[in-house]
Amino acid sequence: MNRASSPEWWPRWRRFKDRCATVAISTGGGVVLFTILMLFVFLIYEVMPLLRPATLATQPPVELEQPAATGWLDAEEYGVLAFSVGTDGSARFLRMADGSELKRIQVADAASQVTASARGGDGALALGYRDGSVRVLQGSYSYTVRNGERRVTPVLDYPWGYLALQMGAAEVRNLALGRDSELMAVQLAGGELALWRRPETIGLAEPGLPTPQPNAVSLGVQADAAALHLMDGGRWLLLLTAAGDYRLWRLVEAPMLASEGSLFEDGIVLTASSLLQGELSLVVASSDGGLHRYLVTGRGKEGRLTRVRSYDTDGVVIERLLPEQRRRGFLAFGRGELQWFHATAGERSLRAPLGWQASDALALSPRADRLLLADGQGLLRQWLLENPHPEVSTASLWRKVWYESYPEPAWVYQSSASSNNYEPKYSMTPLAFGTIKAAFYAMLFAAPVAIGSAVYTAFFMAPPLRRRIKPLVELMEAMPTVILGFLAGLWLAPLVEDHLARVMTGLVLLPLGVPAFALLWSRLPLRWRRVLPEGWHAIVLVPVMIGLVWLAVAMGGPVEQVLFAGDARTWVSTELGLPYDQRNAMIVGIAMGFAVIPTIFTIAEDAIHSVPRHLSQGSLALGATPWQTLTGVVLPTASPGVFSALMIGFGRAVGETMIVLMATGNTPIMDFNLFEGMRTLAANIAVEVPEAEVDSTHYRILFLAAFVLFVFTFGVNTVAEVVRQRLRARYGALG
Repeated sequence: MNRASSPEWWPRWRRFKDRCATVAISTGGGVVLFTILMLFVFLIYEVMPLLRPATLATQPPVELEQPAATGWLDAEEYGVLAFSVGTDGSARFLRMADGSELKRIQVADAASQVTASARGGDGALALGYRDGSVRVLQGSYSYTVRNGERRVTPVLDYPWGYLALQMGAAEVRNLALGRDSELMAVQLAGGELALWRRPETIGLAEPGLPTPQPNAVSLGVQADAAALHLMDGGRWLLLLTAAGDYRLWRLVEAPMLASEGSLFEDGIVLTASSLLQGELSLVVASSDGGLHRYLVTGRGKEGRLTRVRSYDTDGVVIERLLPEQRRRGFLAFGRGELQWFHATAGERSLRAPLGWQASDALALSPRADRLLLADGQGLLRQWLLENPHPEVSTASLWRKVWYESYPEPAWVYQSSASSNNYEPKYSMTPLAFGTIKAAFYAMLFAAPVAIGSAVYTAFFMAPPLRRRIKPLVELMEAMPTVILGFLAGLWLAPLVEDHLARVMTGLVLLPLGVPAFALLWSRLPLRWRRVLPEGWHAIVLVPVMIGLVWLAVAMGGPVEQVLFAGDARTWVSTELGLPYDQRNAMIVGIAMGFAVIPTIFTIAEDAIHSVPRHLSQGSLALGATPWQTLTGVVLPTASPGVFSALMIGFGRAVGETMIVLMATGNTPIMDFNLFEGMRTLAANIAVEVPEAEVDSTHYRILFLAAFVLFVFTFGVNTVAEVVRQRLRARYGALG
């Protein structure tokens, strides 16, 4: 039985196919939406650990074997041993698990009284005594693995020699030890302040051997210091008084007083101070509950102490500060509780009661994952800490931050450096700005060319010529962007740099020359214009544009001599004050513009060409000119499609990677200068993903960059769709 003779069977079959198609299309759309949603959820899942607060877990306390009052406490990296120096003159290595002694060394007489102590950047400990002597100790560890078990062997070193160093006849009041334990500042009772430098021949002296006496330089100061700090590898010496006054000496070459002043207002006193890792940042606490970060700013001999950030302690007066050894974080202790801050992020990541006393010895492990407290009852109390991403906060990601060694607050992205004292800089602002900058210049070049070409091709061009031109333009879409980036970086950028005046002359002549030729063409006699059939005018424009390019090249030399003193690039840098990079935003705009033009052209041309012919013909029949018909009827009707073309092209420019990566200096800077480069979110991800350690802060920052890019493009597309729907509702009735 055939279909023609089965009228009941055919409609059922057609409905079945319609339902199958509806289900297939709906399923496909649902899968696409589900995939996008899962991508969004996955990005959030990878970014959320950046916002996770720090945690503190209490461990059972252990009783110390042969307890003695602890004056100094330190922790080994893996949480196996602790190093303590007691008031009885003993240095002990303790097992954290049970508090038993692994090794005890008597470093001073039991009757000796420690009056001052200081920790160096390398973990060394300087102890000053009542008799005016100083001893420098350093607990170190060697590790071996046997049968899958890590074994720790403690060693006590003497960086300044085994014997105590006699600094004077009066007791030692204050000490400061440099980063590499090569420089020491000592203040004796009476206010005398001197710098002591370790002799190169001191070595690791053995017991019984004479110790070379260090070299001393007196600063001739009689101030009663509350704290001394050697900053920036021994380049600066800072003296703080209890009233909050400071004196800063520059120690490069001969010591010289660089500046002095006050940290607080009258009546406020200093309660605690500490240098952070790297010895460039100073954190001070005051009696009014203030907690501030200071940096040494200024150049040369004019260094001064500048407050760059304040931290919110909820009014708690901080009595002790404990810095992290490998990050810019620090623990603040006051009113029996602990507060954890990061200098760069500026936010408090933890606040917890601790029940510590002023006489307790505190220590933070090198990994900042374990806190130790030795109390007066012979107990060793321990807490496990976790704060994997303290460098990240809303302020550090999007606001200006005053980083170490910077003259002022700035937006900076720098994920790595060669120095161990590197301060992470993860600002997203330069990357987001670079993304917008690259897309703006690309659209500035591509949008007029693409829309103008689409309008002419769809409305004015003869159909036979359109059938040849349009596929050629669309063929540009197939060109790999890596090829465009390669050509832009290695050929176009040097060419523009060497012939900048000619390029700028061409950018002026082409937009002016083509309309001028069109005006001249319209003034020609009608019989001359009819020689060229309607819609074939583009053929005449080709030699005109070639001639304009030739004219720009010919005029470039004289223009450069007359207007730019013979060197356009130097003139831009010196007269306009605009730095010129060979691979800059102009190169990106041209190269990325060629990548975006086919996308905008194709969609816009189809939208314009799809306007019903009866609308344009009716407009022409009513006496409107072709240009009036285009602007009053065709373009408003096609505006939803034209706007979609622009938004899709903009989205393509925002997400472009290879062209930006190869055609710019890839530097994350905040400058809209046409002659400087940028770094975009997409390019940053492509560059740094191979070197990012899994689950590290850097790793998750890259996911954050991807999330920001995703949200940005999603937002742009949403706004574009809303505008497109409104345009369709407004002008759809014309069709």
